[in-house]
Order: sequence, then structure tokens, then C-alpha cells
Amino acid sequence: MPDLLLELFSEEIPARMQKRASDDLKKLVTGSLVDAGLTYEAARVFATPRRLTLSVTGLPVKSPDTLEERKGPRVGAPEQALAGFMKAAGLSSIDEAEVVEDGKKGSFYVARTKREGRAATDIIAEIVPDVIRKFPWPKSMRWGAGSLRWVRPLHSILCTFGPETEEPEIVAFDVDGIKSGDTTQGHRFMAPGEITVRRFEDYVEKLEAAKVVLDPERRADMIRADAKTLAFAQGLDLVEDEALVNEVAGLVEWPVPLMGSFDARFLEVPDEAIRATIRANQKCFVLTDPKTGKLTNRFIAVANIEAKDGGTKITAGNERVIAARLSDAKFFWETDLATKLEEHAKKLDGIVYHGERTLAEYSASVVDLTDFFASSSDEAKKAEAAAKLAKADLVTEMVGEFPELQGLMGKYYALAQEVDPDIAAAIEEHYKPQGPSDAVPSNPVSIVVALADKLIQLAWFWQANEKPTGSKDPYALRRAALGIIRIVLGNELRIRLRDAIAKADSALAVGSKKGVSGADAEDYQADLLSFFADRLKVQLRDEGARHDLVDAVFALPDQDDLLMIARRVEALGAFLDTDDGANLLTAYKRAANILRIEEKKDGTEYPATPDPDAFAVQEERSLFDALENARGEVVMALEREDFADAMTALSKLRGPVDTFFDDVTVNADDAAVRANRLKLLASIRDTMDRVAVFEKIGG
Repeated sequence: MPDLLLELFSEEIPARMQKRASDDLKKLVTGSLVDAGLTYEAARVFATPRRLTLSVTGLPVKSPDTLEERKGPRVGAPEQALAGFMKAAGLSSIDEAEVVEDGKKGSFYVARTKREGRAATDIIAEIVPDVIRKFPWPKSMRWGAGSLRWVRPLHSILCTFGPETEEPEIVAFDVDGIKSGDTTQGHRFMAPGEITVRRFEDYVEKLEAAKVVLDPERRADMIRADAKTLAFAQGLDLVEDEALVNEVAGLVEWPVPLMGSFDARFLEVPDEAIRATIRANQKCFVLTDPKTGKLTNRFIAVANIEAKDGGTKITAGNERVIAARLSDAKFFWETDLATKLEEHAKKLDGIVYHGERTLAEYSASVVDLTDFFASSSDEAKKAEAAAKLAKADLVTEMVGEFPELQGLMGKYYALAQEVDPDIAAAIEEHYKPQGPSDAVPSNPVSIVVALADKLIQLAWFWQANEKPTGSKDPYALRRAALGIIRIVLGNELRIRLRDAIAKADSALAVGSKKGVSGADAEDYQADLLSFFADRLKVQLRDEGARHDLVDAVFALPDQDDLLMIARRVEALGAFLDTDDGANLLTAYKRAANILRIEEKKDGTEYPATPDPDAFAVQEERSLFDALENARGEVVMALEREDFADAMTALSKLRGPVDTFFDDVTVNADDAAVRANRLKLLASIRDTMDRVAVFEKIGG
């Protein structure tokens, strides 16, 4: 079957846009092909800085024939109706229509028209120009005198179609004066000039010969392998950086790694600042000494050309720029160090954090909240000191240049100024965790400051009524809540969220000079607690737990201890995975359903207080005794927070409950017996709901 090869050749496409653009090209073209009746076997897309390429294999030569059927008026209908039907169906005479008999409606006309399929080349010639004109670039503009909007000037369009064994044909069309053809360009410098291609395999081979590696994944593999080899040859290790590898792969068509160096005096600057400088300004990789793990004064740049001088001039150019940038970094480092962090912190008063309130006010609130989370006076003292300095590096020169180093530079400045190591660590780690793959802090002082900072952030925006909505979360509040949850669970901390939120509310009042605006305190605190419940569901679900079990536990009164909720959910999940648990859940739902129906019918609620003297059969007595024993065991197990024992106590109910439902009719003819049995069902519900609200559990 024929294959389609499409290439859109332009000036350099920004690296950050290439992946999405190639995916969009595939989706838009293949989707339109299928809509037009042209199914295919496979489709692949590729991108280089100067081209987007799509290869679609296994297309038919034409779309399938179709049979259109149009129902007309009854036989004997007025001439006007018949004329309208013939015109709509494209008939020259009513005799060209078929007469169909319908037992109920009588005879009527039907026009059946066979539509020939269209040639694939004609369909492609319509689809591709439309896709190009409507292409969803994040940013685009008109280039030259034409009307076409493209991310960079579009120079040529290659579009061929044909079977593997034959010479493909050019799919002819025109977009803004650019005519489709069968030619492309090789490397801008090493192989300038046109290349005529036939099909995909031929295209890839000729591009490779013209110093263009089409596949971005292969370019990335080449960068990794060659850079590691180059580093190894010098006895060094490459600091791996996947994001940078992929970005550089989008900047070059023929990757050539080169090693350069910089003055060793710049190594006085922290490693992370050196790496950020070299990465941001020159897209270069840094190297470490495997013996020490520290950065060396070497780097690897990736050129887009095999230079005649072996890359000497390219390397020298990178060295000059990197030297200048590192000189700036060294200046920032030394300038920042000349001022104590306490003095930097004073500048926070002039920085607006949100609304009319400043970063200094925010920090003061964090400071006030640290005492709530601290477990000792020494810990509280250190946490308060760390919270006062935590945001100080935001006003430094280095963080102003490289915002991603916030916290980290604060730690370095603190250590250089002989601040307590626990305080310095907390300055860096209070931002953690910043994502699902980021580690949670384990240092006690860091934990306290991180919890205080994140809870103040949440309470701040909840008070301002600026909560996340749908997919929008501009202040990263979901991440802050998940961060608190991960810190609490990861360090097995016992924290009452209601109390913590209330304390955060008062801490905000302490830190604020202008007062707090926004939602009513009680309402917003309850809403924030509910938000934590939703985030906990996400976290536990990611760990394999069922979200309905979180609902069942959270529905219990006063459930705001995240660690205990997680442990109870874990025990509940293990219990429900057993036969006893699954059958008992079924029995619970049966009891709850009967109660709901009968209470609605009777207009009253039945309390969990059955009268033992009113039992009519032994099965009632057996169930009552089992419930009394189980309730006592459950209460004691919950008091010592042994949730597994609480579940074991519930499991003992399975036999008596099953026997009761098998042998006893709840809705007895005797009204008193019936009422007492309904109270027994209420007792089943009450006993089990002490562990979790089983009504919230699916299944």
C-alpha cells in the first residue's frame, strides 16, 4: 500500500516547541485522513531545528466507494414533492428511484446513489494546506508579504505519495506561494543545497549523508553517549541532565560534543550556581571529579557542526562567554556574602507578596506558626530563626539572576556566615518537596519550617478566596497541600489539622499589618480541611489505596490526624480484601438499606438500642451478644490506635450476621418484634461505623 511523506522545512523552530508541534502535525493530518476515509497502518513524526516530518504508511490509493440512500415521498405524491425529491437526490427522472413497499406506510420512493471514492492524492492535497494554515503554534506571525502565519519563515514543503515498489508522485498543492515538491535541504553549513528524495527510507538516508540526524531521540542518545565518552577520556563524570539533553537535541541537527574549560578560581562559587550559569547561558554540561564528587573547571558544549579546526574556535567562543558569565556569578556570590542574611531579610518589607501584603508579613506569619509544629524548645528556637531567614535570599543578586536557586543559596550564605547547620539546612529544605519525585525533609528543624511555610501559604490564599479551580492552580496550592501530607506521612508525624489551620489563621493575623480579608474564618477553615481530604485521596490513591476508603474514614467525627487516617485506611483496605470483610460490607449495606426504607416508611429513626428481653429467636440473641463483644473490642482497639485489631474485632461479626439474615425475617408481623429487629440492624451499623462510615464504601 502507498505511503505518505510530508516535511515542512523552515528557519529554526524553538526547541521547546518541537515536540508539541510534531505531535500536533501527526494528530491533525492523520485525523483528517481517517475522517476522509483513508485509514492507515502506522504514522511517525520527527523534528529537527529546521523541519517537521510526518511519515504515514499503509494508506489506500483512494477512499472507499459509498452508497447514499435518500428516502423520498410516497408513490402518488404531488408533483411538487416529487420534483423537490429528484433535485435533492440528483435524479433526472422519478423512474431512476426505487419503489419500496412498507406494510404500514404504503409504497414510497428511495434514491440510491453510488459515490465513487476519491483519489488519496486529491484528499491529501486538500488536508495538508488546511493543516498548515491552521497550525496551532503557541506563537506565530506573518513573514514577508504573505498571509501565512508560522513560527519561523516556512521555506519549502515536501509531500510525496506512492507504493514502496514504485516511484512516488508529488502531491501537488500551494500554500501562500510555496509549492509542494520532492526536495529538501541538508545541514545548513556542512551540506547546503537541495536534496531530491523519494520515500521515507530514502529521505532518512540522504539527510544523514547531508549531516542531518532526523530522529530527536537518536540525537539525544548521541549527545549522552558522546559527552560521557569525552568526559571519561579525561577521567571525569558527566553531570547528567535529561532536560538539557532534550533541549540541546532540539538545537542541533548534527551533534558534536566538545570539551572546554574555565578558570579554576570560579570554583569558589557554589557548584549549583556554576551549573545554573553554564546551563542557562550556554546550554553546556558540567563535569565532576569522581574522586571528590565536586565540579571541575571543565564543561562540554554541543556544536552543530564538524569544524575543520576540530572545534577549537567554537570551544574558545564558549569559554569566553562562560568566563564572562561566571565572573558575574562570582561577583553576585561575593556581593551577597558581604551582607548578613538578617540584613537581606529586612528588604522583604518592600516586596509585595500578594495583594497589598508584603513578603515580610508572610515571613512573620511563618515564624509565628513554627512554634505549633516544634516538639521541643530547642527545636522551636532554631525553627523560628530559620523561618526569619528562609526568604532572605530572594533579594540576593544570585537568586535574582537564577530564581531556581532560591533556598539553596540561602543555605550557602548561612553556612558561610557560620549559622547553625540545622538552621541553614531548613533554609534550603523548607521548599521541599516540590514535586512527587522530590524527597521530603527529614531534619526536625527543616520539617517544622516546611510545614509552617506551606500551611501559611494555603491559609493565606484561602483567606483571600483564591483557591484552585479546575485545572488552574496559579499559586501551586495543591502542591503545598500534598507537600504537607507527604512530610507528615513520610516522617510519621501526629498533627491535628484543625488545630494547625486555626493556629495558621491567628499567625496570619499576627504577621499582617493591614488585617486579613476574605472568607469567614470558620467556613474557610472547614473548606481547607476538605481540600486536604481531597489531596490525601490523591496521595493514597497514588500509593494504591481506594479513594472511597479515605471518604469512609474522613466521614468519622474529628478525623484530622493525617497519619492516623492513612493507617486506618490501610487497615480498612486489608480487611475488605478478606472474605470476612467483603461479606460483612455486603451485610452492612443490606442492613443500612432495610433501615433506610423502613425508617422512611415509619417516619422515625431506629436507635441502636435493641431490647434483649424482646428477642423472639436465638439468632437475635447471638447477634446481639456478638455486637456487644465486638463493640467493646473495637472501642479498646481504637483507643490504642490498633486499627488491625479493630478490623479483627469486626470480622467476628460475620457468622452471627450471616446467620441472622439467613434465618430471621426483619419485618415480622408483630410490630414490637419488627421494631426491635430494626434496632438490631441499627446496632450493626453503629458498631461498624465506629471504624469507618461503611456507607461511603463502594461495592
